[in-house]
Amino acid sequence: MAQAQPYRTAGEPLDRFFAIKARSLVDRAHQLEQLTPHAVGLRASDMPYAPKGEHFAAANRRLKAIDRDVKLRMAELAKLDASASTDDRLLTMAMVERELDRARRAFGMFFEVFAQRGTAFARSLAAHDAIARDCYAVVERAAPRIFPGPLVPPFTYLEHGYSPATMRRGVTLSRLLGESNPFPLIRIPYDRDRPWQAVFLHEVAHNLQADLGLWVENRTAVLQRLAEARLAPLSVSIFGRWHKEIFADLAALLLGGPAAAFGLAEFLAHPADKVMTYRPGGPHPTGYLRVLILAEMLRRMGFEPYGRTLGRIWTRLYDPRRGHRLPRILVAEARRAIPAVVDEIAFQTRRALAERALASIIPFTREDQAAIRRGGLRLAQGRAPADLPPRFLVSAARYAIEAGLHPRTLHELLLSRLAPAHPQASSVITLKVA
Repeated sequence: MAQAQPYRTAGEPLDRFFAIKARSLVDRAHQLEQLTPHAVGLRASDMPYAPKGEHFAAANRRLKAIDRDVKLRMAELAKLDASASTDDRLLTMAMVERELDRARRAFGMFFEVFAQRGTAFARSLAAHDAIARDCYAVVERAAPRIFPGPLVPPFTYLEHGYSPATMRRGVTLSRLLGESNPFPLIRIPYDRDRPWQAVFLHEVAHNLQADLGLWVENRTAVLQRLAEARLAPLSVSIFGRWHKEIFADLAALLLGGPAAAFGLAEFLAHPADKVMTYRPGGPHPTGYLRVLILAEMLRRMGFEPYGRTLGRIWTRLYDPRRGHRLPRILVAEARRAIPAVVDEIAFQTRRALAERALASIIPFTREDQAAIRRGGLRLAQGRAPADLPPRFLVSAARYAIEAGLHPRTLHELLLSRLAPAHPQASSVITLKVA
């Protein structure tokens, strides 16, 4: 940022007071101009797990855009002289402060998530990045040019909180005072840093849905399908409100297969008071119905035995006849609604997908499931399968745990494959800031 000169200092105490405040603002503005690996404290040994060059470039483009507004406000401040009223001086400085607040928040958020790649969690975060990139890659292979152009890949970071969450590309963030997010950020709770959580595939799927432009089209299609089936208006509106979360669940199964369904069910298994209670206005399907939706998806994918087993487990755990806090019409119509919603979201064509279905652009076959089972066996034997795509390793890990492999051993095996250690790696990242 070119230095803006504040108005000249006169001899009056008030003038000196304002001049010193203005100089402080100029100095503060210079501290938030650019992020680099060195600036966030990354060492040479951290670079294999560091943000990609495009992440730094995207963050710096956002900072540069804010910086232009800071410069404009600083130029207005520089034009003021001792003849300006005190109100004008205070207001002009407040406008500089507002732009600096935007810069500080953006700089701080990127600094915090980038700097985590210099901690003990760096390899685990890099492993999650590799899984997310693979989820995007399978879509690009199945449907070339489906995305409008090169996309900055998702970036994962750690934060407190019960479950993973995501901030999708382009969404405005309150913590940034309305600035839009330049690339997907996926939050991982500190105790869920192991790269075999099926719910992580769910969060990546949210970003795929946004980047594929399916928000509105899917909701409209679900509402129309259920209305044509003559379901009660309450059921239609509820399933319509749940469409984003249902999409992410179904896409997670296409990304990871049956193991993803069981992993999500494990995540959703709570006391009946939680699972059998409807939350008015909530975006997430009630737990009881949500897993029945997963079981239906497994059947539609051609994995009937898995779907039947999951359904039996869930209905043994949760039986509406033992009591529930769900709208009765919703329970009564679930048997008709669930197959229709699964079919509409996963197996019907969409204009945003160039008249293809979700199940076509994220294909999952019996051969894929067989490869995952073989990968789980190799993991259980202490070997990291080199030929298994990163997204399938999430599912293979579940089978390895089922076979008795210790989670810590599994974690190291997965990191050796997804985020191998390279202690001699270069510390150079080339940054291009448009």
